[in-house]
Amino acid sequence: MPKTILVTGGAGFLGSALVRRLVHEGHRVRVFDNESRGALDRLQDLKGCFEPVTGDIRDREAVSSAVAGMDSVGHLAFVNGTEFFYTKPDLVLDVGVKGMVNILDACREHGVPELVLASSSEVYQNPPVVPTSEIVPLSIPDPTNPRYSYAAGKIISEIMALNYGRTGFERVLIFRPHNVYGPEMGWEHVIPQFVLRLKALAAAGSSTIRFPIQGTGEQTRSFVYIDDFIDGLMVMMKAGEHLGIYNVGTEEEVTIAELARMVAACFNKHVEIEPGPPAKGGTNRRCPDISKLRALGYEPKVSLREGLSITAKWYDENSHLAPAAKRKEA
Repeated sequence: MPKTILVTGGAGFLGSALVRRLVHEGHRVRVFDNESRGALDRLQDLKGCFEPVTGDIRDREAVSSAVAGMDSVGHLAFVNGTEFFYTKPDLVLDVGVKGMVNILDACREHGVPELVLASSSEVYQNPPVVPTSEIVPLSIPDPTNPRYSYAAGKIISEIMALNYGRTGFERVLIFRPHNVYGPEMGWEHVIPQFVLRLKALAAAGSSTIRFPIQGTGEQTRSFVYIDDFIDGLMVMMKAGEHLGIYNVGTEEEVTIAELARMVAACFNKHVEIEPGPPAKGGTNRRCPDISKLRALGYEPKVSLREGLSITAKWYDENSHLAPAAKRKEA
């Protein structure tokens, strides 16, 4: 049955992909975003098929107005991108915590029965078990490290959603994305950074490209292609249980060094990895246990090699769109 759904952060990478799927499935969608990092141009082909609302998630009145009349709220508005965790931790927390308070207050004010909250794999930090299920302890290893501003904001949001959700909603769902990637994901993430770096180094004409990375390269991640991620999210929204928490990702674990070699292979290049200082507070391994979501019918279909080929090609062809600072850093 079609719903009227608000997606906060709906102009962002994940949010716009969710909006696209919701519209295609016949739902009435309102998008709330200030376009500080996202862009409604991502949804240009859907113009007229959803209602755009410009506003700041920290503005209580704007949020209340956007929430009015909704059957469901998908709350994805947050400041993402690892570099922002280090450089703008106060902004990350301001948007995260004030935004969560405003969404909860507005939903309760207008009697919205359902809340779907975007959390993050960052809440695990250094998980004791890999692959990691939803029940491992959440932690902030070092509160003095600004990197954990993002994880702290997500943990606070989860706890608020769960506890307000016990009495204030008919259904609250929380999803934890694990390294979602794809075209137009932004420029602050490892895959686009690797593409830009490779492009700059290859221009020098050397047959063997010495490729610098953070850390030893043995750190691992599990990347999920955007289409698979949205498939998983829709499965959760249709069949997830009240107060349920779900990892969304793949169990295809890869080292960062191998990721760099795979990016190079997309352009028929060979790289020699040059280890460097690790990012302070970085996680050595990250791979989700997705058995809980798989039990509801989710199964990722796009291999990393396939999705990386599509993504790397997009970033290569659109490298001129990267901020000048990003091209220089690469």
